[in-house]
Amino acid sequence: MAPNSLFEKINIYPYGLCIAAGILACIFILFFYTKKKGVPQQVQDYSFFIGIVSIAFGFLSAKFFQAIYNWIESGFKRFNFYSAGITVMGGFVGGAAIFLILYFGLAKLVFKGKKKRLHKVYFNDLLLVAPICITIAHAFGRIGCLMSGCCHGAYLGKDYVFGGIYMQGTTNGWGYYVPTQLYESLFLFVLFAVLSVLYFKRCNIILPIYLIAYAVWRMFIEFFRTDERGGAFLSLAPSQWMSIVFALIGVGMIIFYIHKKIPLFFPKQEKEEKKK
Repeated sequence: MAPNSLFEKINIYPYGLCIAAGILACIFILFFYTKKKGVPQQVQDYSFFIGIVSIAFGFLSAKFFQAIYNWIESGFKRFNFYSAGITVMGGFVGGAAIFLILYFGLAKLVFKGKKKRLHKVYFNDLLLVAPICITIAHAFGRIGCLMSGCCHGAYLGKDYVFGGIYMQGTTNGWGYYVPTQLYESLFLFVLFAVLSVLYFKRCNIILPIYLIAYAVWRMFIEFFRTDERGGAFLSLAPSQWMSIVFALIGVGMIIFYIHKKIPLFFPKQEKEEKKK
């Protein structure tokens, strides 16, 4: 793979390009999907602004969570935020939290008069498309991980092994490794397609489906990873514990929807009712 700069005098790295591609794809999907569902432009513009801020905060949160993991692994001896890597699930938590805080906290300054409740009316539309945006951005991000040599699987040696990819890993330098990043990227692209189909089929439980699906996948793939992930507790990596939490939240949401008789699929006239 190519962890170094693509050009001699310009510091442009494959990882950064993949992250940029993921963010652009995320923004495009947010615009295209919400436009198809009839979300007003004012709500779209507002969500774009909040989304960009949330993405930036999400990267800081991902770094903070990894620093916490490393701190725990060191026996609480050294907390180093600057040198810590990033953990995607930590970024999800921080990014989602800041999005909700800003989305409802700043609404009074943006939506006034007859449009006072506009952000609330269309919040569920954003809630449905958010996992799809995250999934496509994450899929490109994992390609970046593959290019940079992080988040890899077991070291297979210096000689070619079927299924292995030659890269510079974080454990044994250059050699053949199990490309867990590639597997996860492929899984995320498939998940993106499935969630997209469900979105246009008027499914109302896209978020819990995403939480459960990704949690199960992450729990599984973590067993094959051998890079630095912040130690383990009861033989499970930090991301696996977070996967359990994600899955429980997803299952809890579905139970809540069923208990409250919230439709799992919207009726066809739902869009027309919103316009009235």
